[in-house]
Amino acid sequence: MVSAVTFDWAGVLSGPPLQWLVTGVATTVAVSVAGAIGASVLAVVIVGLRISRFLPAEGLAVGIIALFRNSPLLVQFFFWYFAAYSLLPQGFRDWVNEDHVWGTLPGGVIIASPEFICAAWGLAIFGAVFLAEELRAGLAAVPRGQREAAEAQGLSGVQVLIAVLLPQGFANAWQPIVGQYLNIMKLSSLATAIGLSEITYEVRQIESYNAHAFEAFAVGTLLYLSLGLIIGFVLTRLGPSPAGAVHRRPTPQDAADEAIDPETALVAREAGHG
Repeated sequence: MVSAVTFDWAGVLSGPPLQWLVTGVATTVAVSVAGAIGASVLAVVIVGLRISRFLPAEGLAVGIIALFRNSPLLVQFFFWYFAAYSLLPQGFRDWVNEDHVWGTLPGGVIIASPEFICAAWGLAIFGAVFLAEELRAGLAAVPRGQREAAEAQGLSGVQVLIAVLLPQGFANAWQPIVGQYLNIMKLSSLATAIGLSEITYEVRQIESYNAHAFEAFAVGTLLYLSLGLIIGFVLTRLGPSPAGAVHRRPTPQDAADEAIDPETALVAREAGHG
C-alpha cells in the first residue's frame, strides 16, 4: 500500500528556518542592489571607452566585454573569491574581518565579509558588460545632431556623454536594462558557491536541517519569483520613457477602430503619440 505524500510547511516557515529565509532574502536584496549599482557605474565607464574615438580605449572596452561575456559567472566568482581576493593587501583583508558597527545590516546581512564583497564585485563586472552593450544600443538611437549640438556649445567629450547622451540612451534602452538588473538578482543565487548566505544558500541549509527539500525549494522559488516581479514592476513604473513618447489611455473609439482594421488603428495611435 502506497502512503500518501504529506508536506510540512511549518518546518520551513517557522522557527530557525524562517529566520534563515529572512536572512537569505535580505542578503539577496543587498548583494543585488550593490551589484546593480556597481554594474551601472562600470557600464558607463565601459560604454564611454567603447564609443570613444581613441582606438586603444575602444579596444580595451571590447576586450573586457568579450572576456566577461564569454566566461561563466560561477567561474568568475571562484576567481574573485579564491584567487583575486587573496592578492589584496593583508591590511585590507584584516580590516574586512574586523567587527564593524555598519558591517551587519538589518535582517542579519553581513556586508563586511569576503563573500559579500566578492559576490557584489562579481555581479557588478558581469552585469556591467551586458548593461554597456544595452546602453550602447540606446545611444545609437540618439540623433547624431545631439552630440554635434553639444560639442558646438563647447562641452567636452565627457560632458557630452554624461549630460546629453547618457540620459537619452538610458531612456531608449530602459526595458532591456531592467532585464539585466533582474538577471543580476537571479544570478546572485550562484554566490552560494562561495558561501554567501543568500536565498539558495539558506534553502539548502533548511534541507540539510530537517530534510524538507520540496517545501524549502518551493518556498525559495516563490521568493525569487516575488522579488523578480516586484523589482520589474518598480523599475518599469519608475523608469524613464524614450524622448518623444507620449503615453495615452486607449479610448472607446480606439477599440472600435482596432476591431475594424487593426493595422490602421495602430498607425493612427502611433501618429497620435508623435
